Amino acid sequence: MFKKSLLTAAGHLGLAAVMLFVCAGVVISQGDKVKIDKEAIGNHKAKNKEFCSHTNWSNSEKVSVADLREMNVASTGSLAVDAGRNGGIKIKGENRSDVLLRACVQAWGISDEAARGLASSVRINTAGGMVKAEGPSEEGWSVSYEARVPHNTNLKLNAHNGGISIGSVDGTIEFETLNGGVSLVDVAGDVRGRTTNGGVNVSLSGSSWKGAGLDVQTTNGGVNLMLPEGYAANVETGTVNGGLRSDIPALNVTTEDEKGGWANRSKQINTAINGGGPPIRVVTRNGGIKIGTTGRN
Repeated sequence: MFKKSLLTAAGHLGLAAVMLFVCAGVVISQGDKVKIDKEAIGNHKAKNKEFCSHTNWSNSEKVSVADLREMNVASTGSLAVDAGRNGGIKIKGENRSDVLLRACVQAWGISDEAARGLASSVRINTAGGMVKAEGPSEEGWSVSYEARVPHNTNLKLNAHNGGISIGSVDGTIEFETLNGGVSLVDVAGDVRGRTTNGGVNVSLSGSSWKGAGLDVQTTNGGVNLMLPEGYAANVETGTVNGGLRSDIPALNVTTEDEKGGWANRSKQINTAINGGGPPIRVVTRNGGIKIGTTGRN
């Protein structure tokens, strides 16, 4: 029946089209109707978005290659990562006792052979709890990192042209990037960091902050802060050039003088909500601010 359906479809669509649909996860019905297996295609897309995939490119002058390296590192309770000039960092806390480190080494050169030779000369150093790449020079290559760490881990992260993402980690956390966005999800402890050119997304969980507090700032970028319903905290946020919109009434600017226009007056909020708690400070200088509640768009 399946072969017969394929032959029927081939008569209408052509053999090449049938092969394309089959490879994409198509189901041929008895009525010769082509139905796309959305789940299979979704899984295919997700797989192609994996870390260090589709990072190779070429143009008339340069060819790039990517080399994914994985290693398990003993956990000392602290992890420092320096992504160098052109790398990003993603950290995820898990129920584990070691650190799974993945490094995506990308290099470019005048040929595929030259690019691969340069990539092979880059070494990932993990001595003393510091992760940093070493190469023949600072030109022609970059390394981005993804690490799975124990939930209770202290972090010190630095990037230059790359984003920083941290999720499900409780510890003393310091981070800084020059040109890159910041994402913080379900973090706790004493968390402090900044970016110069990049947006900041913070999504918290629970009923209040666990630890000393949160202090994150950007100079040029918007802020998106998501809090659970009934979250207790001392919230400080503000912008000099940008608007402010909040789904939480207590975190709205209430007077016309304070509201001003999107780019005319600063808007600052520093208030306790639901009885107060540890400080949650997320500010920008040039960018809008959106405050919402978890579970809402």
